[in-house]
Amino acid sequence: MGYQPPFQLTHTLLRHVARIGELIGTWKAANQNRLVPELRRGNRIKTIQASLAVEQNTLTLEQVTAVLAGKTVLGLPKEIQEVRNAFAAYEAMEQWHPHQIDDLLAAHALLLHGLIDDAGHWRSKGAGIYRGEQLVHMAPPASQIPRLMADLFDWLAHTDAHPLIASAAFHYEFEFIHPFGDGNGRIGRLWQTLILSHWQPMLAFLPVETVIKHRQQTYYQLLTESDQKSHCSAFIEFLLQAIEDSLQEAIHTQADSEKTRVETQVEMRVQTPLKTPEQILSLLQQHPQITLAEVAQRLGKALSTVERAVAKLKAQGALTFIGPKKNGHWQVNKK
Repeated sequence: MGYQPPFQLTHTLLRHVARIGELIGTWKAANQNRLVPELRRGNRIKTIQASLAVEQNTLTLEQVTAVLAGKTVLGLPKEIQEVRNAFAAYEAMEQWHPHQIDDLLAAHALLLHGLIDDAGHWRSKGAGIYRGEQLVHMAPPASQIPRLMADLFDWLAHTDAHPLIASAAFHYEFEFIHPFGDGNGRIGRLWQTLILSHWQPMLAFLPVETVIKHRQQTYYQLLTESDQKSHCSAFIEFLLQAIEDSLQEAIHTQADSEKTRVETQVEMRVQTPLKTPEQILSLLQQHPQITLAEVAQRLGKALSTVERAVAKLKAQGALTFIGPKKNGHWQVNKK
């Protein structure tokens, strides 16, 4: 295999790989090796909103959620279409294999459906990447794209690199080649997620893009520097750090949600008062020889209320009076 993305395996990269492995184990254990549907959908919506925001889509997380719920949203039709396409693409992701170029083209066709004329096809013209007025990257000629992409996919299929490193290296090389007329960033991030999900399925629902969105200036800066230096180790390190931070955030969010759930359950148990029959049974179980008048006094209830409740409990077989009326005692019958 002659082709090799321009990176070197460093101690820093290896530390990230080890740390991410530990965090994945913790995340899987916290979720019993699978995410509940609500959490999967929530994380996917975060992924979509963040990935589109990196490409200047202005819809908020709340608006994206509303669009996917079929609600009317005030926004640019193009941006709304981008959301629908992205959700469809991420939902279809499990049908694709990361080593198949035809699947990449199918993913691009779905992601850019109705947005550009050549969705699902390599670009046919030259492409330059600009930041404002400045040209930061001139992509390879369109005539070279089929060969370059074939080499990249062949490397991905046969590399011994760890999937974390391979996915990040693929991401860089994909952006360097810039094979499509539009949507390269979105499809590059989606394909990295696909690669990772074939290693650890739960990573299909890790919203790494949320971290990238908050660090997009560094993201683009490192892409440019890697291009200038013909070396992408720093960019790979950036992406691994983003994955590590996303996992830590997911673990903390899960822990906070579980804590809130338990506290809510305890609070509900504490705040929910016992009904009168349950109060009577509890009191008579502890003090079987007290009179109904004493029960009414201790519970702050009218004697007539207590007498009616006791009559029902006796009829239900839940309560029995044993012995003579004066010196007898109450017996609570467990069902």
